[in-house]
Amino acid sequence: MATFLYRLGRWAFVRRRLVTLLWVAVLALAGVLAAKAPAAPDDGFSMPGTEAQKAFDLMNERFPGGHADGASARLVFVAPSGQKITAGPNQQAVEKTVAELAHGEQVTGAVDPFKMPGAVSKDGSTAYATVNYSAKAGEVSKGATDALQQAAQHGRDAGLKVEIGGNALMAKPDAGGSSEAIGMALSAVVLVITFGSLVAAGLPLLTAVIGVGLGMSLITAFGSALGLSSTTGTLAMMLGLAVGIDYALFIVSRYRAELAEGRTPQEAAGRAIGTAGSAVVFAGLTVVIALAGLSVVGIPLLAKMGMAAAGTVVIAVLVALTLVPALLGFIGRRALPRKVRKAKGEAQPAGTKENGGARWARFIVRRPLGVLLLGVVGLGVLAAPALDLRLGLPGDEAKPTSTTQRRAYDLLSEGFGPGFNGPLTVLVDVKGTADPKAAAGQVEKTLSGVPGVVTVTPPMFNKAGDTALVSAIPATGPAEAATKDLVHTIRGQAAGLKASTGATVLVSGTTAMNIDVSQKMTDALLPYLAVVVGLAVLLLMVVFRSVLVPIKAALGFLLSVAAALGAVVAVFQWGWLADLIGVEQTGPVMSMMPIFLIGVVFGLAMDYEVFLVTRIREGFVHGEQPNEAIVTGFRHNARVVTAAAFIMIAVFAGFIGMSEPMIKMMGLGLAAAVAFDAFVVRMTIVPAVLALLGRRAWWLPGWLDRLIPDVDVEGSKLHTAAPEPAPVKESVTV
Repeated sequence: MATFLYRLGRWAFVRRRLVTLLWVAVLALAGVLAAKAPAAPDDGFSMPGTEAQKAFDLMNERFPGGHADGASARLVFVAPSGQKITAGPNQQAVEKTVAELAHGEQVTGAVDPFKMPGAVSKDGSTAYATVNYSAKAGEVSKGATDALQQAAQHGRDAGLKVEIGGNALMAKPDAGGSSEAIGMALSAVVLVITFGSLVAAGLPLLTAVIGVGLGMSLITAFGSALGLSSTTGTLAMMLGLAVGIDYALFIVSRYRAELAEGRTPQEAAGRAIGTAGSAVVFAGLTVVIALAGLSVVGIPLLAKMGMAAAGTVVIAVLVALTLVPALLGFIGRRALPRKVRKAKGEAQPAGTKENGGARWARFIVRRPLGVLLLGVVGLGVLAAPALDLRLGLPGDEAKPTSTTQRRAYDLLSEGFGPGFNGPLTVLVDVKGTADPKAAAGQVEKTLSGVPGVVTVTPPMFNKAGDTALVSAIPATGPAEAATKDLVHTIRGQAAGLKASTGATVLVSGTTAMNIDVSQKMTDALLPYLAVVVGLAVLLLMVVFRSVLVPIKAALGFLLSVAAALGAVVAVFQWGWLADLIGVEQTGPVMSMMPIFLIGVVFGLAMDYEVFLVTRIREGFVHGEQPNEAIVTGFRHNARVVTAAAFIMIAVFAGFIGMSEPMIKMMGLGLAAAVAFDAFVVRMTIVPAVLALLGRRAWWLPGWLDRLIPDVDVEGSKLHTAAPEPAPVKESVTV
């Protein structure tokens, strides 16, 4: 592989105008296709195979026009202190506000609280009105949300306290443009410091933007045909930028090292692609494996996001292997700092200077056991809170108290009890039963006797009379463990009800769906880990021609992810340092967080593993002693791995300052995971383990050595191959 990529790099360097023109043409074509493509349909969030989803689907079928997945709003009215909401002027203000909304844009119904049982609190101070919309959450029109807020303000003007809960005010997720811009700016600063050259620093940023632009354009262009929603490209954009910068960063760094060895720019580009480019290929494959593995989770939206992001990573690899050397052809020796270029003709062999990376490696190889124990124990302590991990989907209770949704949530809890914010919708399918009303009544009676259920509403039948909906109000909040147990208890009685009444009972609603999502994520975690880690270990065996190094890489990754989850639990579940980063309400960790962390961080961690350890193996293959090879690898690559990690940490940490709790949680988790993996695992534990193993680190059974292909990632064949033809004359300023 190294020989092929070496030739590809030289060819792209020489044919730089053609290669650049081809990439520009492909980008322009993708942009045109994206501009002309029809809008992608919203495939929504579905959870196939769960009881809650089955009930949602049946509701949409049996209650046509009911929009089971439509947005809703709850207007919470609280009377002035010492007054009742049922007092004449207060009640009139409530009724007027609800009537104002009843015929509004996208509204399918607005229920007067004084005409609905249970909508006024027992003490008479609070009432709520439910407003249903035909559009889904996040798609309610601006006109409809403006009307909702105006109606609430009219109620406030009448002297009432009015807040708006529900999901009608939910906005579509921010594309994160400001976060990406901040991340790019921080990346530019780190790259300038790393390279000492504006030209060299700008190249990774330029190629990353081109790769992401092409990937996002293709996602938009084929979104309608492939059923990709508007949220599918979020992960693709984030990872496309991350790996695009990383891959170009490593190739440019190797190119500069080859120039410093005295090689011509053309030869340096060829060798950079042949060595660092080989590492890019396999690093990219590990990321693709992690992302494609999201398909095993069983959530269509997550699977599409993973495949779209994997496609963008493939584009980033192709850009790194072809466009990067082509652009290097235009900048030539300007990739080097000015003071190095002035020393033209004086070869400065790379790898002989004792830099910080080399000194750090020497410190570790002198005392590997102590360093290893310290690193493992330290991450183990950080991972300890993860043993108390509780998964869920945070709702309005996790929002800042400055939001009307959070204030509405608190008012409903005070007026009606904590479980009122998480009602359970029980669907009763009485089709084919002898007495549908009696069957539904028996279900209502049974639910009323379940411990933990506060209130049960009478059955509401559809027009056909074959399906009824019953609402059960728990005694506990939607995110509490007792509510989860209650859902399982009700579902456990479904079989008995089926036998006695013939009715099929399904528990659904937002609370039940969140519980099902969390359970499905938990069930999918181990299979996902097995698929991703297993395939990656096999791939890394091919890369490193070793059994122990890939296993060590996978174990180190698991340790860093566990530590990151521990940090998330400590902050968002236990409340440690919560005030410092603006977490106003502790609660369960987002259900997708573990799998999301594994998918994203695994790819980035294996990037650092491949780039760092291939350079160590390169020194070992070329005759160095194991410990000296470790020092050589760190001398060459520690600086650039550190720069890549700082870039990623800065980008992810930018999300911690956002107001949305789930985004804040993702930012902290990703930043912590990259920091732990890059600096503790890859830069500390990895060299300590390699030093302890010595030559055994590169052990491979003879039968396996004959079985797996020799891909020559370290480029040993480039050192033994016959000299290449004289370089083609370059029209660049050097």
